[in-house]
Amino acid sequence: FSAASIWEIAIKAALGRPDFSIDPDEIFKAAVTTGFVEMPVRAQAAMAVARLPAHHRDPFDRLLVAQAMTEPARLYTADLQLRPYSELVVLVS
Repeated sequence: FSAASIWEIAIKAALGRPDFSIDPDEIFKAAVTTGFVEMPVRAQAAMAVARLPAHHRDPFDRLLVAQAMTEPARLYTADLQLRPYSELVVLVS
């Protein structure tokens, strides 16, 4: 799992939106408990964001795509807008 995912969840949780009730601590614990390995955000991925086409404007999602492409790793997502970036983006429902 990407540290960027936990970062995004933490920011959204801190905003206190009534439509967002995900606890970043619980997500982190669940990821670790189920055997996922944490992927740090590397400078290579951060720089790769600038080279991505503008299929999607969300900065967190763009960073996740860049991470998938620079590691390389698969990015599993339900976001249809991310699929055009790379064959490493795998759509799930």
